[in-house]
Amino acid sequence: MPTKSASAILTGERDAALARDVLQTLEGPTGELSVARDAESPRPLPRELGQLLQDVLESIASQSSVTVRALPDELTTSTAASVLGVSRPTLMKMVKNGEIRAHKVGAHTRLRREDVTAARRARRERERAAFAELLEAEGDEVD
Repeated sequence: MPTKSASAILTGERDAALARDVLQTLEGPTGELSVARDAESPRPLPRELGQLLQDVLESIASQSSVTVRALPDELTTSTAASVLGVSRPTLMKMVKNGEIRAHKVGAHTRLRREDVTAARRARRERERAAFAELLEAEGDEVD
């Protein structure tokens, strides 16, 4: 069971195993999270919230740290780069190449939260697809 402190919830191997079990249930294109209270029938979660919870479960399953916080509507390039897991110069190259939209506020570049989260989601999907392809290729070699 997770241990809760003032500003953090600490998870262990048991939590990671439980998260992996839930994620296996969600595998595939039709995986959907739903909630039910007592005898109520399950209600599906909105896709965006389901994706957020799935991301949290993936981090718990891999025993990575998880930070959940609200992001403002407009992000600085430093914050956007952090969210995307890239350096600020890499983010600026992405902006220059049209991979992600940005706008100027005076001399400063700002990015919309929705654009950054969409780019992060797309990046993760590409990574998952590449990993699945690698696993498939590795499986072909074993046969």
